[in-house]
Amino acid sequence: MPSSEVNFKIQDEGRLAELGYTQELSRDWSFLHNFGASFSIISVVTGITTLFSYGLNTGGPGVMTVGWIIVSFFTLLVGAGMAEILSAIPTSGGPYFWAYMLAPQNHAPFFAWITGWFNLLGQIAVTTGIDFGLANLISTTAEVSNGYQPSAGKTLGILAVLLVSHVVINLFSVRTLKYMIYTSICLNTIGVICLAIGVLAKADRHQSVHFVFSKFFDGTGQDGSEGWGVRASSAYVAAVGILMSQYTILGFDASAHLCEETRKAVRDAPLGLITSIGGSAVIGFFLIISLLFSIQDFDATREAKQPVLHILTDACGEGGGLVLMVLIMLCVWHCGLFSLTSNSRMMFAFARDGGIPHRLHIVDRGFHSPIRTVLFGATCSFLLALPSLGSDVALNGTTSIATIGLYISYGIPVAMGLVWPKNFKRGPFNLGPGSKVIAILACLWICFITVIFCLPTQNPVTSQTFNYTSVALGVVGIFAFGSWFFWARHWFTGRCRHHCRICIRQLDFLGEEMVYRSDTVESDGHQRLKSNEGANDEFHRSGDFSPSGQSKEGKKDE
Repeated sequence: MPSSEVNFKIQDEGRLAELGYTQELSRDWSFLHNFGASFSIISVVTGITTLFSYGLNTGGPGVMTVGWIIVSFFTLLVGAGMAEILSAIPTSGGPYFWAYMLAPQNHAPFFAWITGWFNLLGQIAVTTGIDFGLANLISTTAEVSNGYQPSAGKTLGILAVLLVSHVVINLFSVRTLKYMIYTSICLNTIGVICLAIGVLAKADRHQSVHFVFSKFFDGTGQDGSEGWGVRASSAYVAAVGILMSQYTILGFDASAHLCEETRKAVRDAPLGLITSIGGSAVIGFFLIISLLFSIQDFDATREAKQPVLHILTDACGEGGGLVLMVLIMLCVWHCGLFSLTSNSRMMFAFARDGGIPHRLHIVDRGFHSPIRTVLFGATCSFLLALPSLGSDVALNGTTSIATIGLYISYGIPVAMGLVWPKNFKRGPFNLGPGSKVIAILACLWICFITVIFCLPTQNPVTSQTFNYTSVALGVVGIFAFGSWFFWARHWFTGRCRHHCRICIRQLDFLGEEMVYRSDTVESDGHQRLKSNEGANDEFHRSGDFSPSGQSKEGKKDE
């Protein structure tokens, strides 16, 4: 290994030790891997294909295109705020640990607990939504091609098989997982671009620019009832219609959850996060306008069981359409795979700090993977899909739950950096003077989408059309806040003290190792790199730990 790589490795492990943790996961992912993981989870073709029908009927093409631009802009602001914090606090815990570090000491465990549970909810719901969407795509495609008769039980069985395939890859092929990122990046860039160009080229005729960017359609009325555009306003329909865009550009916190496996994490992890959003925004916009321009019959397309498949078969014939749908399914499968990977790393960190049972925090020495959290994450995702056996309505809110749950967990640490700026010591990725403005706009946007995605999207509102997102979030909120006040506040500290005591000793070793490496490099005539010498002293002066290895907080409790 080159001496510069050795120094970066020591710096990465030293920074992690300063934050109170030892290096347990294998740190051999590059910027491209980190970017690829978030880019694969966003997977624009996944969200667009899954919610294309929702977009056509809730605002129509105009809301889909203009809404995509607006959502992409504000999501970039949210991502920029998160990337700045990630550069300063690079741990797999992501948002919940950022909240712990940015909050005042006496409130830090509380904010970490609440943020952690909302992030956990969102992670599980995202994995469920992705794989359930893929199961529906498989069922619908089979129905169109060979007369297969789908049912709730069969779709749930397909979901189970998909989850098992993701578990197997995550458990037994961690090294292969790195290389599968390359495949996923190619599928979600070259594959999607080729699909979009192919559909445009094969379509018999194309819709007008006015249709793609201005046509408004309100299909929110059910059984002949008036839509929300009449009952409320067109602005209401447009607001709830951006769910397709916001759900699609989601899950980029994977760059944080995988940062303990990323080299040069303080620089490459935040860059991976922000570039995954930007790249997805561009490719997603091109895909949307390609599909909309290629619509042959608007009414037939929006009423189709799977509008994207309908567009593909209209343009390329049944055989060509099925081939392109297989390409889309491969993209969605990779999306679900890396969603479970990110999910398991977040749970690994949360279990390490005691937010969920500590026994889940085990890294298998043979597989080099937190196998228990992989299994736990897949099981929770399957359980969340079980209500689909009795009713489609209970699962229809999964996309909103995933979107709101994750974005609430994104917004809490960004807001805390505004409220308590003295606790925010910025890292190499720095937004400079624009940091405060970006954080304010990001928080306002998250508040906005939290409200609108809880609103009803179909009229009249019945037990079958009610938006159960607010109910699900209410249950999680009651659990998170209730468990804290009645239970967790007595023992949850936000950071495992056992790891902190070990890390004080590790910092001494890493400081000595860095000095040794730097002296060696200098003697060889190469450029001397900045040493971590003195980092341990800074760590002790920070007030979190005493020289004896016992936390001051621990002394206070005793």
